[in-house]
Amino acid sequence: MRHMLTYILLLIGTIACAQSKPQEVPANVMQHVYDQVKTPYKYGLVLVPSDNAKKIDCPSVFRKNDKWYMTYIVFDGRGYETWLSGSDDLLHWKTMGRLMSFSDTTDWDNNQKAGYIALQDPQWGGSYEWQPYKGKYWMSYIGGSNRGYEQGLLSIGMAYTKKNPAKAHEWQRLPKPVLMATDADVRWWENNTLYKSTVLWDKTNSIGYPFILYYNAKGDSLKPKRGKERIGMAVSDDMVHWKRYEKEPVLNHHAGITGDPWIQRMNDVWVMFYFGAFWKDRPGAFNRFACSYDLVHWTDWTGDDLIKSSASFDDLFAHKSSVVFYKGVVYHFYCAVNKAEQRGIAVATSVDKGKSEVQFVPHVDK
Repeated sequence: MRHMLTYILLLIGTIACAQSKPQEVPANVMQHVYDQVKTPYKYGLVLVPSDNAKKIDCPSVFRKNDKWYMTYIVFDGRGYETWLSGSDDLLHWKTMGRLMSFSDTTDWDNNQKAGYIALQDPQWGGSYEWQPYKGKYWMSYIGGSNRGYEQGLLSIGMAYTKKNPAKAHEWQRLPKPVLMATDADVRWWENNTLYKSTVLWDKTNSIGYPFILYYNAKGDSLKPKRGKERIGMAVSDDMVHWKRYEKEPVLNHHAGITGDPWIQRMNDVWVMFYFGAFWKDRPGAFNRFACSYDLVHWTDWTGDDLIKSSASFDDLFAHKSSVVFYKGVVYHFYCAVNKAEQRGIAVATSVDKGKSEVQFVPHVDK
């Protein structure tokens, strides 16, 4: 009897160890994901600036009431603002107005407010709705007080609204950042600057918290203008108070940039779309993906890029993903930059949708 009890305890321990062991996503599953998400047809530009002094960046696409919407950021020389556009077909977009504007105050974020939707339905081919939490819709954003392109101390803030997120209006913001590069518990890879983030609502609390924030950051660098960037995690119970999760980044290529995570769930696999730039022996910027079963340990795809420079409108950079799967078609929105450094939003699709006739003029300031 004693031997049987010992055997049972050992068996339970073995199972527990197996369940807690990091689980690498096998190559055949990674290949299946790639086959599902690849978009070989570049439709072209769908949203572009009104003049060369402005730059449009970082699409985040969502759906509400049978219509599509996109938040994106605009740089005009002073800093970042967050804007909204709408579409009936995911191909033709119209500017609707600002969500977070410059503020002529002494606020910590008066010159930089680059927002990204949080708590979106993560299901691949799902609703893509912006989910409210406690009656509020949420955005995480890059904030800062310095003027210029990503200048000074950039930190992560949280903004919210009780109004319809598909209507252009000014969002409210928490009074101070939720994560800073100067925090006492800052990790080695994020002690310089924090960048783009995405907030996932894991309703299973699989790692003990419902809200997980993935973000890229720069740290441990002697070159403040071009340091390495990596993706790491923070967690929260309430969207307001955040704490860092584990010491190491979850995705790190040890060179250039690994950034701008966008996460969806495909059956039992989590898929993180991200971009790489300036890797060793890799010029430019390009979109890739990694997969995970537990949201902590990620297996990197080693095959072809999902998006890379190949057209006149993206011959400098093709990066920063927002991906949706709708009615059998994958739409991969990304930031396209040409050699004249004009920067706009383009889309590639899994099915040939023809060619966009958009030139660098449609975004209208209002």
